[in-house]
Amino acid sequence: MQEIIKLSSVSKRFVTDEVETHALAGIEMEIRRGEYVSISGPSGCGKSTLLAILGLLDSATDGSYTLNGHPVTDLKLSERARIRNREIGFIFQAFNLIGDLTVYENVELPLTYRNMPAADRKKAVREALERVGMGHRERHYPSQLSGGQQQRVAVARALAGSPAILLADEPTGNLDSQNGEQVMNLLEELHQGGATICMVTHDPRFARFAQRSIRLFDGRIVEESIAATA
Repeated sequence: MQEIIKLSSVSKRFVTDEVETHALAGIEMEIRRGEYVSISGPSGCGKSTLLAILGLLDSATDGSYTLNGHPVTDLKLSERARIRNREIGFIFQAFNLIGDLTVYENVELPLTYRNMPAADRKKAVREALERVGMGHRERHYPSQLSGGQQQRVAVARALAGSPAILLADEPTGNLDSQNGEQVMNLLEELHQGGATICMVTHDPRFARFAQRSIRLFDGRIVEESIAATA
């Protein structure tokens, strides 16, 4: 399988008031096309920092990052934003839907920054909404949806641009157990359909959905395991 993400000796340090905090230390990681990887560990272990680096929302202090065959470690902010829009789909714990936009408009918005023709945007949005079972809700507003439905719309927004990888940050964190299971089943369906997924979760029940699990502790990878069914 083609390698989509490769981190080599990635470290991240934060310096505040003369205190230096090592959030990540010597991370070596690869994710290949079609893989489903979970990243877990206790609070403060570096999960969110790692996901921010993978999503080009933050930069490593040391080491290198290659995304879809291209080095991205030293890119300018504008180029990082362009690649983020085209190569990465984000699924957030808090959904991050815009309240005064309809479901359709929320999913369409990232595509407008690509200068995609209106007909192509329409096709991409409707296909993404149908894929997550929300096509019948495209004219609704987020406030008219349940939490589980809002997360499905957020997944559709991430999918619409056909990204190289989906990054999911605690995608069930704001959901009850039933809706959480439904969203995890949806991610599993997307993976079975060929999607590449990297998910951060604190919940071991949901980490088991992934093919491969990576566990962090104090900013280091301390364990990797392959699911028995992978």
